[in-house]
Amino acid sequence: MGEGCDALTWLIILMSVTVTTITGLSISAISTNGKVKSGGTYFLISRSLGPELGGSIGLIFAFANAVAVAMHTVGFAETVRDLLQEHNSLIVDPTNDIRIIGVVTVTVLLGISLAGMEWEAKAQILFFLVILVSFINYLVGTVIPATAEKQAKGFFSYRAEIFAQNFVPNWRGPEGSFFGLFSIFFPSATGILAGANISGDLKDPAVAIPKGTLMAIFWTTMSYLVLSATIGACVVRDASGSLNDSVAVGSPGCEGLACGFGWNFTACAQRQSCRYGLSNYYQSMSMVSGFGPLITAGIFGATLSSALACLVSAPKVFQCLCRDQLYPLIGFFGKGYGRNSEPIRGYMLTYVIAVGFILIAELNAIAPIISNFFLCSYALINFSCFHASITNSPGWRPSFRYYSKWAALFGAAVSVVIMFLLTWWAALIAFGIVIFLLGYVLYKKPDVNWGSSMQASSYNMALNYSVGLSEVEEHIKNYRPQCLVLTGPPNFRPALVDFVGTFTKNLSLMLCGNVLIGPQKQKMPESRLTADGHIKWLMKRKIKAFYTDVVAEDLRSGVQMLIQAAGLGKMRPNILALGYKRNWRTVSPQSLEDYVGILHDAFDFKYGVCLMRMKEGLNVSRVMQAHVNPTFEAAEHPEENGTGSRAAPGTAADPAALAGEQQTSTIFQSEQGKKTIDIYWLFDDGGLTLLIPYLLGRKKRWAKCKIRVFVGGQINRMDEERKAIVSLLSKFRLGFHEVHILPDINQKPRPEHIRRFEDLIAPFRLNDGFKDEATVNEMRQGCPWKISDEEVNKNRAKSLRQVRLNEILLDYSRDAALIAITLPIGRKGRCPSSLYMAWLETLSQDLRPPVILTRGNQENVLTFYCQ
Repeated sequence: MGEGCDALTWLIILMSVTVTTITGLSISAISTNGKVKSGGTYFLISRSLGPELGGSIGLIFAFANAVAVAMHTVGFAETVRDLLQEHNSLIVDPTNDIRIIGVVTVTVLLGISLAGMEWEAKAQILFFLVILVSFINYLVGTVIPATAEKQAKGFFSYRAEIFAQNFVPNWRGPEGSFFGLFSIFFPSATGILAGANISGDLKDPAVAIPKGTLMAIFWTTMSYLVLSATIGACVVRDASGSLNDSVAVGSPGCEGLACGFGWNFTACAQRQSCRYGLSNYYQSMSMVSGFGPLITAGIFGATLSSALACLVSAPKVFQCLCRDQLYPLIGFFGKGYGRNSEPIRGYMLTYVIAVGFILIAELNAIAPIISNFFLCSYALINFSCFHASITNSPGWRPSFRYYSKWAALFGAAVSVVIMFLLTWWAALIAFGIVIFLLGYVLYKKPDVNWGSSMQASSYNMALNYSVGLSEVEEHIKNYRPQCLVLTGPPNFRPALVDFVGTFTKNLSLMLCGNVLIGPQKQKMPESRLTADGHIKWLMKRKIKAFYTDVVAEDLRSGVQMLIQAAGLGKMRPNILALGYKRNWRTVSPQSLEDYVGILHDAFDFKYGVCLMRMKEGLNVSRVMQAHVNPTFEAAEHPEENGTGSRAAPGTAADPAALAGEQQTSTIFQSEQGKKTIDIYWLFDDGGLTLLIPYLLGRKKRWAKCKIRVFVGGQINRMDEERKAIVSLLSKFRLGFHEVHILPDINQKPRPEHIRRFEDLIAPFRLNDGFKDEATVNEMRQGCPWKISDEEVNKNRAKSLRQVRLNEILLDYSRDAALIAITLPIGRKGRCPSSLYMAWLETLSQDLRPPVILTRGNQENVLTFYCQ
């Protein structure tokens, strides 16, 4: 304060108090928003902002407290060493004496801590009484008339002139500045978290933390203001300390305030060699006080009290962090002992760290980093309060009402600014450590859920963006394939999940749908039980998708519910993805009708369709479940009928077993190398058949694959048609350069393949002998899937086309990584379901690569225009 002034000193105190008071109000708000357990600052931040920021602050805050033990102990040891030096009683030498005294002191403090919180509380009361007596002793000294010795050292009791002179600043040397003084004073205001850090040992933390913290801030503020005001009104800035410098009042050649009191300190003041006075003598308080040694005792009490508080805080915070298991290799220190679960292992670790830094005996380099660690905690506590308030979460209901979210934000910002004003390089180190620890927790994604304000903020953002998106008209350039995937339980069809997940990841919506068939009363508990397990299975497989299920009387009505109700606003599916029904020939006819009906429903509801077939099948389950409908290729075993069976214990009905089960590997999880993705673009469906393979080819595992496009054409115009298609594809900017024209697409298939198709549909034929429509309808009563002779005849060209296409696929794409082909469509009411399934069977049979049959809903998904 000697370089500064009373005015600036008060400004520094009030600035510090502003930050600590705002932080105290934020702590009070957070600590009264639910039950506070042990863990102090770490507990408050982690439960408010989540494990990422909470964990990083918890670790550095515990370390900062451990090093602060060493700092305060060294402060005590230096005072003792100075006393020993005054009496020529050094133990070894000045530096080693600090080490010896520091280690002995911290060992004694450790013993007090290990004895329990009762002993620690008693020790703190003793230290408080010593500090209080010391403070009173100082105040008494200021009103005792000054002796000649004290006057020689610059003390003249209360004088208005001295207060007036000390009220304005007098900077000295190149280092003298306002922020320099602020950086010296501010660390003394960083102890306000001591009470919150022992939250687990408080009888009622919700009452004790606000009351204790705010009262501590108030009384320390008052004591700082009183100290600065009284000493600034009693002691001049420069004094020689020599009794020979007394002069008669008004002597010529005497300059300075002391001349009016009968002392001439002009010579040393001009040479700046005065040893005493407020600017030069750091023991001015001892000199002013009634009994000097009591001030020393006060220093002992203050340093030991702070050291003991930090020694208790660090293990308590660290124990809570260890129990949360956010970081590896520290769980050993989470064990508690005794009735109060004392962190004895944490005490020993803190002791080792403190002793290590005491043995360094030079803490000036580490002190700024520790101050910045405390300031990081302040900033995040304030930000926690602001963030919890701004998210408008109904769960934010602190019983302490005297806080402001904007004041908390201001406190957080000021804390960060102060970090850089104190020591910019230490602030950068502190931020670097926090970001590193934050990144680690973000990477590991610990399985904890504390209802943090970050979750509330995510919900708010998602809600606002979704509502905002609904206000914007859709545009073809922003088209995204948003898929409703009929997976049943997702773990039953991992290949279908992986395929859709590959091209929708970080791009668009994927929703796994499951229809639970049966009475609602029976199926609802199953729905609630399994949903979490399916979501965890998707997360474990790193599939970015949602899961939803519906309970319905039959599969088709359930899928209709999903198609109509799935999604939110513009985040709604526009493509129905499902697996090919391999067992369509053996299942119940109604199941077959339902399957084909679902495809028609999708087109009716303006959905595109993406149907996937793999040679080995999609369903990897070996135990049938009640809620898996056989329509989706559920029955792979001949003995399984269309009703399914109940889930076996430990299968998908058990969420824990489901999430922990062995992940099945599929072709879509492996590198594809330099194979080909073959697109058979046979109809203009808006471009969906082209878009999905393009999106797949952008992914790393498929990036080396060459994409080939096959289109039908005439043999005499092959070059012109190929150039036209290449030109069109270049305008779409898809990067497809290899185009093949298929002139023989309309040739007649081989006779043996035609016979195979006829054998395929033979069991489903009505064999009506081309009777009239009324007779046919009467014969088909109750079996609409049957194929009349007229329908076979009318659809013969289309049937032969599927046979021919299969021959082409086998010729050109036998070794492809993936085949994408336009899905043929059977007219509703004109093409029986069995005939349509025969087309799909014929088209895709005997193919080794996965076959993706895609058909858009005639909505354009590609454009070469800019607007």
